[in-house]
Amino acid sequence: MKILLAEYTMSHDPSLAPEGLAMYHALKDSFHNCGHSVVSPKPGAEFKEEILTLGPACDLGLIIAPDHLLARYTKCCEDTCRSIGCNSMTIAICANKRTTSRILSQHGIDVPREVTNGIRIIKPIMGAGSQGVRITDEPCNRDELQQEYISGESLSVSLIAARVCGESCTCYSGKKPLVLSVNKQDIRIDDTGYFHYRGGKIPYPHPRQDEIKEIAINTVKVLGCQGYIGIDMVVNEKRVVVVDVNPRPTDSIIGLSRVLDNEIGDLLIRASYGDLPDAVQITNNIRFDITG
Repeated sequence: MKILLAEYTMSHDPSLAPEGLAMYHALKDSFHNCGHSVVSPKPGAEFKEEILTLGPACDLGLIIAPDHLLARYTKCCEDTCRSIGCNSMTIAICANKRTTSRILSQHGIDVPREVTNGIRIIKPIMGAGSQGVRITDEPCNRDELQQEYISGESLSVSLIAARVCGESCTCYSGKKPLVLSVNKQDIRIDDTGYFHYRGGKIPYPHPRQDEIKEIAINTVKVLGCQGYIGIDMVVNEKRVVVVDVNPRPTDSIIGLSRVLDNEIGDLLIRASYGDLPDAVQITNNIRFDITG
């Protein structure tokens, strides 16, 4: 099959380009290993127009972009070929961190509480990665969210979910989301209080990993995510807190592509048809940084 793989930041966001490039190559290599061909937008070309131009000639498509842009570009992909990522409506919901937190809280999933004073975490309501995230007691901007600071380990859970909408009559299987791994995140705070994501460790055998996995699965079910999803959490002795939901390939795919006994590309394609294995195996431990 011919697959449209479109990654936004490589040509349009220098601050995130190293991560985008590493994710792109991990996926491109995996699709090639599965016997598929890959086409991608020309460097520097208008991203939307490239999707609309390349998409009709492709069997499948996958878009990677910062969360606040991802829904609109995924919709372009959905309109021109068969997307194997999350659906654009769910992406739009997840892009708004306040909306996402409210939905999860209504379903009994622990999320950070919103606060208005004291030492707290301030982050863009719509943002990618750790950009703009800081711990401070200073005022925030109108487009930012203020949340309680929760001490603990910064973890993420990588999952792939089978199709839950779109062509549901032929592809919905009812299979629960497949957890690929629990990961340790390398997040550092600079002298000004800003957070910086540097990479991670896969897998990370946490004592509460069964609970962590179940919460991640419930999060995906509540929001209706499909395709590759990364759930960011803070975990301490008392709480397992969901702090962010990324309905797209995340940096963890860089490490997983090296240690998973399945091809990521194959799992994504199978999931879009409702077909997922019950489990996968990780063959080694690996540390990775944002450049791959």
